[in-house]
Amino acid sequence: MSDDSTGIPMILPEEQAGQRLDAVLSQLLPETSRSRIQTLVRDGRILVDGVVEKPSARIRGGEQVEINWPEIEPSTWLAQDLPLHILYEDADILVVHKPAGQLTHPGAGHADGTLVNAVLAHVPDNAYLPRGGIVHRLDKDTTGLLVVAKSEMARQSLIDQLGDHTMHREYLALVMGPMTGGGRVDAPIGRHAHDRLRMTVRDDGRPAQTEYRLVERFPRHSYLRLRLATGRTHQIRVHMTHIGHPLVGDPVYGGRMMVPQGLDEVALAHWRQFRRQALHAWRLRLYHPESGALMTWESPLPEDMTELLTLLRHARDGH
Repeated sequence: MSDDSTGIPMILPEEQAGQRLDAVLSQLLPETSRSRIQTLVRDGRILVDGVVEKPSARIRGGEQVEINWPEIEPSTWLAQDLPLHILYEDADILVVHKPAGQLTHPGAGHADGTLVNAVLAHVPDNAYLPRGGIVHRLDKDTTGLLVVAKSEMARQSLIDQLGDHTMHREYLALVMGPMTGGGRVDAPIGRHAHDRLRMTVRDDGRPAQTEYRLVERFPRHSYLRLRLATGRTHQIRVHMTHIGHPLVGDPVYGGRMMVPQGLDEVALAHWRQFRRQALHAWRLRLYHPESGALMTWESPLPEDMTELLTLLRHARDGH
């Protein structure tokens, strides 16, 4: 299956003489994003009068354009009829809620049972999209919203929005330690030097920025709303640990569990049963790849995190 069914040479409009090649082609090929066109031009897959040009080349009008669309092999990942919590779907995108305990896509030792396996059963054509149409991910035990592309045009649009930060992803988290307000963590993240399963703040890491705002404070904990400016692996978990406020329940970065004061034995048992990072992707805002409309979705806090908040409030207020 190719990106596009056209193989017929196009003639560049004379009325667009003087405009950039990539800009003109993006108008003539509305199903293909401008960044995708730029990649095809740089790869030599788009010829103008038989010649490879730069994306920024100015057209004269009347040139003949030939496009050599790359063939895309279908994914070998399994399509599995698994539960899929869909919040929104149209011809271009799918917005879903990922539960705790589910990987976003297959990895070492986990060939199936992931969100992508469920997506491929629901949208079989996504087997022809890189990574099954997934453009961002959530850690296995993080809950919340993910957007999935259903076409190459939509996929490129979503990737562009992630790159220029016009896609907003907001999270809710419970962290250890009382905080007095919000702030911003700007600290590069890279692979840990001695533990390949962990990420860490390091000078030679990739740039990473996380904004956070205090929603509710407790004697030993804080309830935060966070927004990602970048999307590094384990970013929120690493950044919160870096500033001394690791996520409640985080098995990798959390350290020793900090227990609220004033819990009775039953409440304490409930608290200790929480065995994942207390992180939820609650709001997703993006521009629709086709219409350009600004769209927003929200996913309510999952039951297990809601219960933790209830325990914290009871302990704080002496109920």
